[in-house]
Amino acid sequence: RRRKSRLRTLLWKTGDKSPTAHPASIPQRPGGEHLKPEFLKVNPLGKVPALKDGDFLLAESVAILLYLSRKYHAAAHWYPPELQACARVDEYLAWQHTAVQLPATNIYLCKSLLPYFSEQSVDPVCLDRLLGKLKPALQHLDREVLAAKPFLATEELSLADLMAFTELMQVCFSCLLTLWGDSGPKAESPAPATLSPQPTAVGCDVFQDWPRLAAWQARVEAALGPELVRDAHRLVLQPRDPRDAQRDPKLAQELVQRLLERLS
Repeated sequence: RRRKSRLRTLLWKTGDKSPTAHPASIPQRPGGEHLKPEFLKVNPLGKVPALKDGDFLLAESVAILLYLSRKYHAAAHWYPPELQACARVDEYLAWQHTAVQLPATNIYLCKSLLPYFSEQSVDPVCLDRLLGKLKPALQHLDREVLAAKPFLATEELSLADLMAFTELMQVCFSCLLTLWGDSGPKAESPAPATLSPQPTAVGCDVFQDWPRLAAWQARVEAALGPELVRDAHRLVLQPRDPRDAQRDPKLAQELVQRLLERLS
């Protein structure tokens, strides 16, 4: 059984109070693998996550999470059997696609993947604009949803919280650390090994202005366990230098163009 996903996907063992991660198969250095024929056989749209379970192929993160929760009989709190509690989880999962996932993913692309493939510093104007598009969702979650209950859908941790947590933590974490200064890469004169890396893709604390959301983040992390959270996000926490990447220049150029079009 082979699984590919972005970092939002956490799997769990049946009967555990807290989920236990089974790391997805993700390239250690992104190089456009999702556009290559091998991956396109799994998901012809060329998007991650995608799941291959025997001969069964499945795309879309929500569909994958629901499939896995049913197949492995996840604890009831993740996707409650009670009608109205389940409907609350469904409500969040339907809303989050455009309200949270889209702007959060675009922020991640702007501050990490675009600099990685273009070998240019983060565009602060673009980043500020994209952060502004996430703000309405953060305000809604903080002032309305979390004013009524400790978690996003029910009184317990659910798939709604898992989806939101991984999307927002991805925004918070830095993904790309290089030895560049503000002037960009200096491939002809590598920096000494003792030089501290300077971030070209900085973390964004999306919780700092939203006290209820910050308290929710702490509750979710406590429920999951800090070690699990670090392990699940290990790739976005891992420093990367684009000069060390082994990639197809033509494919990198194509990816940069796609990213620029998406973020414009």
